[in-house]
Parts: sequence; structure tokens; C-alpha cells
Amino acid sequence: MKAPQGPPRSSLAEPLAWCSGIAYALLLYVVALNTGRELSGARLLLAALLAVLLLALVLRRPLPALVLLLAASFATTVRTDSAMAADMAGSMPPGETQAWQIAYLQAALTDLTVGWISATRSRLTAAVAALVALGVQIAGATYYREGSPSFVTTSAFLTLMMVTAWTIGHSVGERRRHASALRERATEQAVVAERLRIARELHDMVAHSIGVIAIQAGAGRRVIETQPDEARNALSSIEDTSRDTLAGLRRMLGALRRADPADGDGAPLGPTPALADLDGLAERTRDAGVRVDIEWRGQRRALPAEIELSAYRIVQEAVTNVVRHSGARACRVTVDCREDDLSIEITDEGRGPSGLPGAAGYGLTGMRERAALLHGEFAAGPRPEGGFRVAARLPVPAEVA
Repeated sequence: MKAPQGPPRSSLAEPLAWCSGIAYALLLYVVALNTGRELSGARLLLAALLAVLLLALVLRRPLPALVLLLAASFATTVRTDSAMAADMAGSMPPGETQAWQIAYLQAALTDLTVGWISATRSRLTAAVAALVALGVQIAGATYYREGSPSFVTTSAFLTLMMVTAWTIGHSVGERRRHASALRERATEQAVVAERLRIARELHDMVAHSIGVIAIQAGAGRRVIETQPDEARNALSSIEDTSRDTLAGLRRMLGALRRADPADGDGAPLGPTPALADLDGLAERTRDAGVRVDIEWRGQRRALPAEIELSAYRIVQEAVTNVVRHSGARACRVTVDCREDDLSIEITDEGRGPSGLPGAAGYGLTGMRERAALLHGEFAAGPRPEGGFRVAARLPVPAEVA
């Protein structure tokens, strides 16, 4: 059964963002229309506060927001310059009005938007956006700096501001992309390492099986003439062992990626853990301060070694996550041995592995890979009633079931 998906995003968010952006342009122009002989600090503050209306559209649709911002800025600058020039005719040198105040304010907002585009879009898109925005800013400067020696200085200042905003945004974007690439690479390495570990465990099983076969074959060869019953038992044991080993190989080796295991680490020499070892795991976890309640359902029976091992490892990793990340004092492990599959579930009432980005992420990746290698199913996530749940279903071969 699929886990319930999260609620869909509100369909009103996009229209509201557009309405807010359009309201920004209209209100900014209204402020310009009501500008008297001089822009006061209150009116400049009001123009600055109006930028909040454009924020939602910038975050969702930065390119259309930039176009809207440029159009509003240019129209407002021209309108403010015309109004002030008419009111202050003869009181100031030609081409000098107070329109530069609101123009510089809009230039700062435009540069911030270009910086955001540079951080979240491709380099070409950001460069085109920066050039278009700079062109509009310089075109607006011709209205309030025309005929003045400061026009060149103003253009250079606007260019420097735009280059700075684009550079900072590009650096932030590169850093984010690099961090994302590192996280993806770390996840891939975790998957490869987990599969190599599974391969080593499988090697232990195969080596053990071949050793048993070799011993039984040698014993059967020595007694085949004197004790035919013992030789027949040896051959039967060889047949059973080889069938189990080949079944495990068919299920697991086909899914393992090719990788070079020559890393100098030897495979563990201890016995392969199985479901029967869960009681020992519960005792060790209890010493760590977390009580593990194990519930067995169905008829317990011998299962293939790779299924026993994967089930044990999934329970072990889930319980480890409870100890490290959930903050819960207890968890429950349910093992359901059904006819055609083995179902395991681990639940707790803690906060789940959500403290840090990627917390317990590699452990969940390893559990998912173990289930996938056996053609099983895996699910993990918060429970509606609180806490966290890990569940896996491992199919049991028909010859075993």
C-alpha cells in the first residue's frame, strides 16, 4: 500500500503572487504621481516598503518579476522627473531633479532581483537579465542626469552595482550547485559501499557453503564403497547446500553493481547474523537506554540465509536510528512470517530522523537497497499519530515457502 502523499500546493499561490507584483507596480506609480516638489523620507520609505509586495513573485517567477520591476522603475523615474522638472523649473540646473533618489532605490531592488536570478538560473540567462536591466537603468538615468557631467559617473556606478550583484549571485549559485553535487556523490558512494558490504556478506555465505560441500564430497568419496548409506547422506547434504546457495546467488548477484572490492578490508569472520539474533540486539539496545519490544507473528521457520541476514540488518539499522535520532525511550519490532513473504516493521514514538539534513539518510538508503536486492518492498516515514515507521517486505522463494 502506497504511503499517502502530502497535500498539493495551493492553486491560489501563483495568482496571488502575480496580483501582488502588479499591485506593487501600480502603487509605486501612485506614489510617483503624488510626489511634490521634493521626495521626502516618508515617501522614499513607502516606496521601499512596497518592495515586499514583489517578493513572492520574485521567489516564484524571477524573470517576469524583473520585467515588471524594470517597467515600473522606468515609468516611475520618468514620471517623477517630469513632475519635479515642471514644479522646479528655473530653480535647479537643467537635467538635475530629485528623481535620482527613487531611481537609485529601484536600481538597488533591481540588482537584488538580478542577484537572485544569477543564483538560481543558468549563467546565460542571468547574464542576459543583467544586461537588459543595466540598459534600462542607464536609459532611465538619461532623464535625471541628462546634460550633467555626473551622467558618466552615474552610469559607471550603476554598472558597478549590477556587476557586483551578478557576481555575488553567481558565486552563491555555484556554491549551492557544488554542495548539491557533493550530496549526490556522497549518496552514490553510500549505495556502492552498502552493496559492496552486501557482496562481502554474500561471499561469506558462499565460502561457507563451498566448504561444507567440499568436506561432504571428500567424506562421501572415502566411504562410498564401504558405507553407501553415509555416502548417500553426504550427497544429499551437498545437494541441499548447493541448491540453497544457487538460489541466493540468483536473487542477489544479478542486482549488485560491478565494483572493485579490492580495498584491503577483509570480510567479517564472525557468524552471519539472523533473525534468531534479534533478542541479543534487543539486549544491547536496552543497555543504550532504549527498550526494544519484539513481537513474532506467524509460524517461525528456517529461511534462506540472505533473507535472514537482510531482515536482521534492516531491523538493526532501524533500531540504531531510533537510538541516535528519535529521542524515544522504546520502539516496537514486529516480525511476521507469512507463507510467501517475511514482513518486518519497526515503529517508535520519537521525532524521527529529521534533526539535520541527511540525518539517517544513508541508513535508510542501505535498508532500501537491501530490500530491492531481494525484490522486496521498503517504506519509511513519519506516522500520522506521531513517531517514525520503517517497514519492509521480503518475498520468500516458493521452494522454501
